[in-house]
Formats: sequence, C-alpha cells, structure tokens
Amino acid sequence: MHILLAEDEPALGEWLSKALEQGGHRVDWRDDGRLVEQALASADHDVLVLDLGLPGRSGTEVLRRLREQDHRLPVLVLTARDSLSDRVNTLNLGADDFLPKPFELAELEARLTALVRRARGSEHPRLACGPLVFDAVTRQFSLGHDTLSLSPREHAMLKALIQRSGEPMSRQQVMERIFSDDEDVLSSAIDVLLHRLRKRLEHSGVRIHTYRGLGYVLESDPPGQP
Repeated sequence: MHILLAEDEPALGEWLSKALEQGGHRVDWRDDGRLVEQALASADHDVLVLDLGLPGRSGTEVLRRLREQDHRLPVLVLTARDSLSDRVNTLNLGADDFLPKPFELAELEARLTALVRRARGSEHPRLACGPLVFDAVTRQFSLGHDTLSLSPREHAMLKALIQRSGEPMSRQQVMERIFSDDEDVLSSAIDVLLHRLRKRLEHSGVRIHTYRGLGYVLESDPPGQP
C-alpha cells in the first residue's frame, strides 16, 4: 500500500512511518494539514491515516475539503478520544474508519488493508490476476500452486500492479510506489524490474503489458490462449 500519514507528533510519526515501511508499505509522512493537501494533489495514495489535531490546517478541515471535492480516498482517523459522539462525528465527517490512541500496529495494518480492499470492491484479503494471487495476510505471491520468490523491489512492483490489475500505471506512479523520495534512482531501474518480472511470469498466463502513453498493466491471458 501507498500510505499518506498525517501526524504532527514527531515520535509517533517517525515510529509509525518506519514500522509500516518495514511491513512492506510505502509511506509519505506529513505533519501539517497544508502539506497533507499538497501531498494528496501531487501523488497517488491508497489510503490516508489522519490525525485530526494537525497544525496549519486541521485534520477535520482536510477531511471536509477532501469529501467536498468528491475524493473517494479511504480515510482512517487516529484519535485520542473514544466517546460515542466522537466516533459518530468522525464518521459523519466522511471518515471510513477510526482507531483510538494508543493502538497496536497489527490492528492498524489490518484496518488499512480492509479499507483498501473494500475501496477496490473486494472483501477477501486476496488479490488475483488469473493464476497469480497475492495474499494480503501472508504478503506472499503464488502462481498456481507455487509460491513466488521475489526480491523486495520485485515484490513491491508486482504488488502495485496487481492492486491496479487491468488498469494502467504510469512510469511515475510505479516509481513512487517502489522507491523512497530520498533515493536517487535512475528510471532505467524500472526497466530492469520489468524484465525480471516478465521472465518470472513467462508462460504463466499472466503478463505485464506496456501501453504507449498510458503505462504498465498486469493482465491475464484470455481463456484458451496459449
């Protein structure tokens, strides 16, 4: 997942960013509501983790403006308050879920996975493209009955593609999902990863197709096609 984390408490923001990244996620951390809105406008995210007490522009205002723009991005609100009225108000603002502080990392990850799954119209914690399956619980890919052994970046790229199975991802979107902002990475690294993944998927019934001007799409071959 590509997660936008909006949290102004430095210790919590730093810990949560590192913990989620170690779990295989891409995290953009912002500590000001105005910076959160800039990040929303400049990059493609799967989910927003939002603290309501942000400086610059409050999380409440960020959420209100987001929904006024009919932006459907799933939003999980982190809150220090856990009364019924607080929960109701949070949901009425347009949040999809909330999690009171303090919380366990495992629960946060499970809730985020569920939000993204629902947003993509799937209630099962598995993503599939033909015989290729990604299990969100084990975080493993399987091809038929075999588990795929992938490098971390191969894994990140294939996960980004299967999350958007059948939809094109631009080269820039792929770069944002795989590489951190502070990494000086050549664009040719994408070509190397594509070549490796295409070799792994060869003759499997699943392929990564390049559409000129649109980007890359993970597709399964039509039934009966060799």
